[in-house]
Formats: sequence, C-alpha cells, structure tokens
Amino acid sequence: MATAALSQAITAAPAVAALRARFGDKLQTGDAIRAQHGAIEGMIGGGDPDAVLFAASTEDVAAAVAICAEHRLPVIAHGAGSSLEGQLAAPRGGLSIDLAAMNRVLAVNAGDLDVHVEAGVTREALNAELRSHGLFFPLDPGANATLGGMAATRASGTNAVRYGTMREVTLGLTVVTATGEVIRTGTRARKSAAGYDLTRLIVGSEGTLGIITELSLRVFGIPEQIASAVVQFDALEPAVEAVMLMMQMALPLARIELLDAVQMGACIAYSQLDEFEAKPTLFMEFHGSPGAVAEQVESVRAVVGEFGGGDLRFATLTEDRNRLWKARHNAWFAAKSLRPGAEAFATDACVPISRLAEAIAAAKAAAEEAGLIAPLVGHVGDGNFHMLLLFDPASPAERAQAHDLSDKIARIAIRLGGTATGEHGIGLHKLPTMADEHGEGALAMMAAIKQALDPQGILNPGKTVPQPR
Repeated sequence: MATAALSQAITAAPAVAALRARFGDKLQTGDAIRAQHGAIEGMIGGGDPDAVLFAASTEDVAAAVAICAEHRLPVIAHGAGSSLEGQLAAPRGGLSIDLAAMNRVLAVNAGDLDVHVEAGVTREALNAELRSHGLFFPLDPGANATLGGMAATRASGTNAVRYGTMREVTLGLTVVTATGEVIRTGTRARKSAAGYDLTRLIVGSEGTLGIITELSLRVFGIPEQIASAVVQFDALEPAVEAVMLMMQMALPLARIELLDAVQMGACIAYSQLDEFEAKPTLFMEFHGSPGAVAEQVESVRAVVGEFGGGDLRFATLTEDRNRLWKARHNAWFAAKSLRPGAEAFATDACVPISRLAEAIAAAKAAAEEAGLIAPLVGHVGDGNFHMLLLFDPASPAERAQAHDLSDKIARIAIRLGGTATGEHGIGLHKLPTMADEHGEGALAMMAAIKQALDPQGILNPGKTVPQPR
C-alpha cells in the first residue's frame, strides 16, 4: 500500500508543480486539507487527493483542468462536502477543486422566476438573497449544500413532491469539460426542442462528465400561506397507506415526511419535541392561498382519519414551523445519538408509490434480521425513504453488516421497480447495484458517453458508472 501511495505521489508531482506555478497559494497540499476533501461518511479507504485548489472563477477551474489533462491527473469537484456516497473521495489521487468560494448570485430575474448563480452558492444563501424579491428556491435536501453539488448529484429533498428535483429546476449550466474548455448548456426558456439535452446529461453525472461552475435555476413565488401539520399513527403500515392514498388523490402537498417510531423517539429526545410520542409520524406542509390550504387540510384530515391517525397538530407561525422542520432536518444527528460513537450509512431507496408499503416492510425486516439499529425517515410523497444504519466503526464485522444491509435494501427497491438512489447518487458506494438497475446495455451506453466526453478518464474516475481501470 505504501509503495502504491509513493508511486501515486511521484506521478502527481509534475502536475502539482505546474498547478502551483499557475495558482500559488490557492493550491494547498497539507495533510489535513487533503484528508478533509477526501472524506467519506461511514466508509473506509476512499483516498485523499494529492492537492486541493480553492478556485475563485470559471477561468480558474478551466485552467486547472487543462493542466490536469496535460498530466493525466484526476480531477474531483468539491462543494460543501455533504455528499454521502463517496463522490468526493480520490481513490486514484488527483486534484480536488473546491468551488465554495465561487458563491456569487449573478442575476435575479424576478419577472421570469429564474436566477443565475455560481456553483458554490448554497441553497440557504440563495434563499436569503431571494427573500427580498418575494421568491424562494424550494429544493431542500437537509444539508446546506452548494447548488453545484446539488445539480451534480441530482438532489431533491423534502419539497420534491411538489416542486421536483434538480432535474426539473435546472434551466442551464456553465460546464468545464475534460480538456478545460468552457461550454454553456440550455437557455432561460422554459422549454426547447433544440438538439441533445446536455443540461440533463450533466445534471446527476456527479462530476464525471464535466465540472459545473454556474447554474441558471427556476425559482418560485413565496406562497401566500404556509402551514405545517404533524399527525401520529399507532403503526407504520397505516401511515404509509395514508400517504399512498394522498398521492393517488393528487393532493398538492408541498412536503410529506415519514418518521418511524424509532426515529421519532430519537427526534423527541434530541430536539425536545416533548409534546409528541415515539410513534410513526407524518410531517406535512401546505402551500397556497388561504382557501387552497384549508381545502388541502380538510382532505388530509379525512384521509388520516380513515387510516386511524390522530389529530392534526398545526404550526402556522414561522418560528413554530421552523422548529418542526429543524427537528426533521436534524434526524441524522438524532439517529446517531441513539448509539453514541456510532457511524452511519444512509440508504436511499425510491420506489413507485404503490410499492412503498411493501418496500418499507421488506427493508425493516432486513434490518431486524441484521440486528442493527436502523431508524427510518422518508420523503415518502415521492416514494423515497432512508434508513440510517448505525454501526460500530471499530468493528469490521458490523461495518460489513451495514454495507450488506444497505446493498440489500437497494436491491429490494430495484426488484419492486424502483431505484437504489432517489437523491444521493451513486458515487463509490452504490456502484455494485448499477447493473441490476439498468442492465448491461444501458451501462455500456453510459460508459460510451463517459469515454467520448472524458477519453483520458480524469473526471472523478471510478465513480457513478462502472469503468475499467
């Protein structure tokens, strides 16, 4: 292993020297910075980059990629560092390009409901900028991710059931290709039939086809009224069935989140939600005019009553709604508090809504068989659920159990017509599921696209699509 690392360092040395000559102190090679940029949640041995570049512009990124292409040095884009599937690791070394300083909102076109931003802008920073225009950006994956990273992983989150994913809200991109060329995809028009849809090819490609440096995005008017509600059930299955019926009725809920009893108990303790019980729970949010919201609420009340749900508890004041959703967003930390010192994998299965109850039941049974603590949360309005698999990081056996259980849950989803990942992406962790989900023919087409756009294989190698070394 040491010999391989030394060989990698020797190979990278000319590229790092050329990058330092071009960028000076923007290039960092300290051990701590390199380790931070190669970190993977819950996994071992992803690998650290040889250097980190703190880019300030598209021109910086283009120049850096051109140098790396000349020296065949791998390039990994880095945003907020919140990805979960190993997208940021550097298994073959290389250059990590940190885009966090590219954080300008370049244009707000309120009349057209779109914005133009640099890739390092976070969703929270964008919403702070938009508030004075009466607008908001709805996608909310929980973490304060960068918008470039969200596009690269085709992220979504709690509002996706109403507003869609990054695929739907991304109008166009500025992208640095594998040769260092800068291209622009898409327009500000809401539809186009002109040529291949390069925007959606890049969205979700996890930095393997190009590095996103700027984005044009759809935004939305802040709703006239926003109300949140919480309802609890005595069992998980009727809660899931209630969600299925709401979706089949096409109720326009903005958010509908499920927590199982284990996760709800953790959130009660972690976020001081003492007014609730440790039961299966739905968190919901309604957007619209006062009349529309009232109509949605009455429809939901009837559905949850049919499935034995308790009373709806409402929060209409901003501070009360924020408290509820902060508790939901802190579910990761709440779950980890169930086993202090534990690490976690987050599964990311997504299935057709009619198979949701079956998928969750099978996943819960698999977790029980494995003997791991595995609280469940989910953006269940679009069939997406997560189980947080807690394991002792000092126990190779438990780590292997968690890996195996994560893979089993992904394959349950695929068997039911779904996907191994609704929003986290493939990265390194879910590569083994790709053949089952897509088939060899589709994988061959993906590999051909990768080869055509990145013939040297320098863009985030070893990720997303299985590739030969």
